[in-house]
Amino acid sequence: MSPEEPDPPPETPDHLAEQAAAVAPLLEDCAEDLYENAPCGYLSTLMNGTLAKVNGTLLSWLGYRREELVGRKRFADLLTIGGKLYHETHFAPLLQMQGEVHGIAMELKAADGARLPVLVTSAVKTDAAGEPLLIRTTVIDARDRRAYEQELLRARRSAEEAHREAERSREHLHQVVAVLQRSLLPPSLPRVPGLETAAHYHTASPDHLGGDFYDLFSLGGGRWAFFLGDVCGKGPEAAAATSLARYTLRAAAMNDADPEAVLHTLNSVLYERYAGDDPRYCTVVFGLLEAAGPEGAGFDITLAGGGHPPALLLRDDGTAGYVHTPGGLLIGILPRPPIAVTRARLEPGDTLVLYTDGLTEARTPTGRYGDQELLAYVSGLAPSGAEPTVKALTELLTSFGSGLDDDTAVLALGAPAPAHENTTPSPC
Repeated sequence: MSPEEPDPPPETPDHLAEQAAAVAPLLEDCAEDLYENAPCGYLSTLMNGTLAKVNGTLLSWLGYRREELVGRKRFADLLTIGGKLYHETHFAPLLQMQGEVHGIAMELKAADGARLPVLVTSAVKTDAAGEPLLIRTTVIDARDRRAYEQELLRARRSAEEAHREAERSREHLHQVVAVLQRSLLPPSLPRVPGLETAAHYHTASPDHLGGDFYDLFSLGGGRWAFFLGDVCGKGPEAAAATSLARYTLRAAAMNDADPEAVLHTLNSVLYERYAGDDPRYCTVVFGLLEAAGPEGAGFDITLAGGGHPPALLLRDDGTAGYVHTPGGLLIGILPRPPIAVTRARLEPGDTLVLYTDGLTEARTPTGRYGDQELLAYVSGLAPSGAEPTVKALTELLTSFGSGLDDDTAVLALGAPAPAHENTTPSPC
């Protein structure tokens, strides 16, 4: 009602009396008319099931004349074949035991053969002595309810099929992601004389391509190059940057194996390719490996770092520590970033471990699993070869469960410990 409209006048006693007089004839319907034209079907049967009385509503639903049913058919004759079987095995025995049955879903068969879904309620009426006389039954039209149930069933089936299709699509996505992820990593690590190698890649989510990468390859002349890095982000864009970074590093190393020069080349490529609104950068450590002498004498290592976590060195004497490359910045974010370079010696029995920050950023009940926790863990492993070390770190990653929400790559390079000769004197 708008503010301009006046309030309606209050009801007066005379006006209320006029309304009551107008509806009075409608309240004086006879009981027979109420029975015949009720909104539901009524019928009465003898105890043997013969129809004794049927109201007009039910007759109109089924398309029968009264004389075709009363005294000629039993209630069960109006049921479908399945309904007759249910009536004889369940409905009638329950009615006999309990004296009443409520809201049973059945189907009546109309004169033209059509099926009418209904809800049936029956009660046994007895005389003063308690002897059963007849059965009174109420029949409620359930066509709207049946249509609603069928619509719900169709919706449920559609939802289930949509769920199955989504699962199939998800499984296909997982397969595609897994294939693409493998294409960004070496299928296997090459055999390097005098060196043990092992690697592991943990995928945080099978739905997304990760940005971690690693590689080990020969430069010829007894020199080997290796790298491990992490591109920012996930998904196809990160995968494209990962592929570009990996193959740029390989090509740059073949042209000039100096680790600092290799990272500067990668920086130039990423900075030029991703300058704009969607920058892509990475952390990376690139290493050059050269035999320090004859096989079994260890290796000299030169490491160049660009904003990457420090490598770990597990020593043959049972100690462990970080090989820091301080001062290096992210690769691809500045035109000419500083590159940190350091050198280390991989003695027989030592193992060098490179990893991405998914390992040191895992969530634990007490907080983040940081650098100190990792150092304490690997200190308990030393001395340890490449394969046992990667196996132990893989178990550590698994122990984080849902706390590990980033991809993690691990690469271990170990110089085997010398075989100790048996100095026990032989018996004379």
